[in-house]
Amino acid sequence: MFSSHSVWCVVPAYNEERLLPRMLGRASKHFDRVLVVDDASQDATAEVASATLDPRVQVLRHAQNQGVGAAIRSGYLAAAAAGADIVVVMAADDQMDPADLPSLLEPLVRDRAEYVKGNRLIHAAARRMPWERRAAGYVLGFITARATGYALSDSQCGYTAISGRALERLDLDELWPRYGYPNDLLALAARAGLRVAEVAVAPVYADEASGIRPYHFFSVCALIARRWAGERKRKLFPHGKVFGGLRKSIT
Repeated sequence: MFSSHSVWCVVPAYNEERLLPRMLGRASKHFDRVLVVDDASQDATAEVASATLDPRVQVLRHAQNQGVGAAIRSGYLAAAAAGADIVVVMAADDQMDPADLPSLLEPLVRDRAEYVKGNRLIHAAARRMPWERRAAGYVLGFITARATGYALSDSQCGYTAISGRALERLDLDELWPRYGYPNDLLALAARAGLRVAEVAVAPVYADEASGIRPYHFFSVCALIARRWAGERKRKLFPHGKVFGGLRKSIT
């Protein structure tokens, strides 16, 4: 509970048996419910999540691996169906600092935004990020901003919060299921006319192993281009959304 709002957390997880217990130990106490979505892991991810003594932790399992975007979609749908006021996404690999939660939630509680994204690139400790991650982040952020109309810079950050009402307005069935989902979600948010804010969050890099590969950069670029082209076609219809100039985000 945060300012009388029920706050749920969605944790997409794939082969995270080592770091997930640490992440849940640090973060679960901040939420009314934590939904760990096990995306058909090949290790004991679901088992270690179920073994936690925290009654707020619930495990959802995919029978087949569908991708991180699909795992988040499953969590979003479950949280929305249960009536959550706000839904936060945190990674299972403990890369997100719970101390940043108030900053993420404040714009929603004060109705200044409907979807809030963390921004590691404007944080004082931004240089903790590997330089190649920062460079890719700046480029993808620029491309995503031009495609969606949102004035943002860290499009790839997965540390987010969204209102339950906003979830009902998103076409989640269209959400890209794998890497690139943050960019696709922003496009869907633009179509729905959601107010989007960015707040500084700490970049956390320790002993986790990244699953990001160089080819993912080009895949995400292709995804952004495809979604942009699709939305351009939509504007040919009377009720289609037209992406215009950049809209100022809250930072």
